[in-house]
Amino acid sequence: MQGTEDSAVRDLLSRIFDDGQERLIDDWVRWQLTDSPAWTGEQELRLEAKELLEAFSKALRTEIPLERIVDRDEAVRAALRGLSERRARVGASPTATAMAILALKRTTLSALENLAEDTGIRYHASLQVNRLLDAAGLLTFSVYVEGREEIIRRQHQQMLELSTPVVRLWRQVLAVPLIGTLDSARTQVVMNDLLEAIQAHEARVAIIDITGVSTVDTAVAQHLLQTVSAVRLMGAECLISGVRPSIAQTVTQLGIDLSHIVTRGSLADALAAAMRLIDEPFRSAVTG
Repeated sequence: MQGTEDSAVRDLLSRIFDDGQERLIDDWVRWQLTDSPAWTGEQELRLEAKELLEAFSKALRTEIPLERIVDRDEAVRAALRGLSERRARVGASPTATAMAILALKRTTLSALENLAEDTGIRYHASLQVNRLLDAAGLLTFSVYVEGREEIIRRQHQQMLELSTPVVRLWRQVLAVPLIGTLDSARTQVVMNDLLEAIQAHEARVAIIDITGVSTVDTAVAQHLLQTVSAVRLMGAECLISGVRPSIAQTVTQLGIDLSHIVTRGSLADALAAAMRLIDEPFRSAVTG
């Protein structure tokens, strides 16, 4: 009996997703445009609906159990992922994504009411539609969250790169003005960009300006020391400028040893020190 019901439900859903596809698309698109602010045009929604319904229709002709279609059918998963990712990219809310699947559920259940004459088959089909589209809703929400997190990560990376520019102050002298908080991720960006710039410009002195760094704790100091060590391994000298009285007191209280690093109170003083470092080998060669 169970197998007969499943077969009848598959036939019924196939009629809805295949034979009744155009009407279902019309109803689904209308529901989406009514329930939430449009994030795209009607034509895009229709193409999206057609792709998903055709994937469902093909999946119904496989041996995959109805309640496992969303988990196992690659075409269905791809269509649902595309639906969710497109909304994430344009900044549509997760509510809009959830409402899209709820609208599909409503339109499908409404179509069932019109097609299924047997109340038992209708009831069984309604349960399967709920399971099928609830699973679809969970997948689209998960994909939406993943998509937004990936966008945020890319934007964060871009902001890190923009907020840590390597500036050429003079021939063979580079500077990195730091603003805000220096954490592990930002330290890595600073280090990579600075080392590449040292190689590209054949720099001999790099100045890390911390005037815009709000606080210096043990972690920040360790990040600075790592960057200084990396710069020296490249054969360049590293200076730290922008050391304010409050920062000097904090570093002393924390017991952090920066005595082996040239520090200056301002970027101008650090640049003057850098010029002397560059000039010293030349003078030594001439006088020697």
